[in-house]
Order: sequence, then C-alpha cells, then structure tokens
Amino acid sequence: MSLTPHKDKVVAAISNPKCVADKNLLEEILERYESWAISINSLTSTKRERVEQMVERLNEYKDFLEVDVIARRGSAFLKRQKGQLKLDNSVLEEFLIYLVDSRIIDGLPNDFRIDCGPHTAFMSLSFRPQGIESLNQRPSIVLKHKDQDFTIGKKIHYNFSSSATFDNEKSTTGELYLSVFSAEIKVNYDKTMFQECAGTASRLKQGCPIAKYYALIEYLDMLPEDCRLTEIDNVFLLRKAKRLPVNKRPILAEVEKQHRDFPIDKDVIWKFVQEMQNFVNAVWYDPKEALKRGSFV
Repeated sequence: MSLTPHKDKVVAAISNPKCVADKNLLEEILERYESWAISINSLTSTKRERVEQMVERLNEYKDFLEVDVIARRGSAFLKRQKGQLKLDNSVLEEFLIYLVDSRIIDGLPNDFRIDCGPHTAFMSLSFRPQGIESLNQRPSIVLKHKDQDFTIGKKIHYNFSSSATFDNEKSTTGELYLSVFSAEIKVNYDKTMFQECAGTASRLKQGCPIAKYYALIEYLDMLPEDCRLTEIDNVFLLRKAKRLPVNKRPILAEVEKQHRDFPIDKDVIWKFVQEMQNFVNAVWYDPKEALKRGSFV
C-alpha cells in the first residue's frame, strides 16, 4: 500500500520509455506535485475550513495537470493514455488520504494505526478440500479480493489448522486486508461502471456486512439512478457536471471552460467527509443493545 499513489504514477510515467516525448512535462508535474503536497501539509486549519482549503488547492493542481499540461501541451500519446497511466484519477486517490486526519475527523484511533488509501480488499474466504483425506491435511483456503481506489481498514492475520495443536504441517496461515469503508474513484461514470460498482459493493459486503461503499466521480455519463436499489451507499458527483459531448472533448477551450465552470465542489467533498465521520462515530454492531432498541439492528 502506498500513501502517495499519484506521485507513484507520475514517477512511473517519467521512467516509461513510451513517455519520452513528454518527459520534461512529467518532470514539471512532479515538481508541481511536491508544491501541492507541501501546501496541504502546511495548513494549520481544522475541520471544514481545512477541507475547503484543501479542495481549493486540489482544483488548482488538477487544473494545472489536466488542462495546462495534458490538454494544452501534452503529446497525442499523453492525451490518449492519461487514463491508462492513471495520471488524472490518482490525484483524488491521494487527496482522499489527506482527509483521514484527526484535524478533520474526530474519533480516529490513537492506540493503533488504521490503514487508508488504495488497497486490495477482502471480499470472501472459503475452503476447498480436494477429497475426504484432505480434511486431515493443511486446509485449502480460497480468498477473493478486489483492488479499491480508497479504503479505510486493517490487515487481518489468520491461521487455520486441522490439528488442535496447530502443527505447522497441518496449518495454513495468511493475511487479508479488511476494508470497512471503500470508495471507487472515476473521472467519467457510465451505466456499465455503475453496474460494476454495484456488483463490487455487494461482494465486499458479503465479506464484511457493516462495510460502506461509495463511488466518487467527476463527470456523469449516464442518467442518475437510485443507488438504494443496490449495495452502493451513495454516488458523489464531485463536479456536479455531465461529461462533455464527444465532439467537444478534443477542444481545449471546452475543457478549460468545464474546469472553470464546474470545479470540484467543496460541499460535496464535505458531505463525503461527514459520511466518514458518521461511520467512525457509529457502533457497528452490539447485540447487547437489541433489547433496548427493540430490534436486531
């Protein structure tokens, strides 16, 4: 797991032989990135004020990266492959990590370190014995997991054995990453992506029913749907904007105008922060409270 996923993508692009024509531009991005990270870390504000100041700096950096560098000065290869290189959506991956901060969210644990950021998250665990004799051998474990753009969670270590004394030759040990709060980040979001997110949310919640799952998108490329019919907890429209029509996407003036008219919205980011805060504050499961509530959940 990396706490600087965007920086990692920029550094990888600089050393990518296919990006030789844009190497100077990529080095310029890296220099500007360092200034962006320093400006966020140097903030002395807290709570909503801090979040709003962070969003201001986020918009400035994304405008520089996506409009000034990629759209205006980048090669045809860089314009075409920015998604594959993850130069644009990795900015938000890294930005969200800055939000998991005690100066913004109350109640974060100080007696152990939670993990956050992009991670390969646990979905399910099952056993796959080969035959009757294998029941007395080392258990065969099948883990299903999926990469997530942003998570809050913890690494879990396990040990299964067919021996009561956990003999090494009859034991299977391993680890998994349990994400209790996940978000998928998309620049553009269409119906296929929505359906994929719904499927991922369902599978993640099979492995951890109390988990939360969100989608954070910049440009909408579908009609909004009621996500309450799925396991997606919400879809946040960061720019409150639709994707540019196909004929306008290559036009620099149109890209500039869209960034100018629809910056990433401070209120939407704050709503997402409140989702994290409410989740941190909540009692996820306490069966002792059932009789007081008059319900199981």
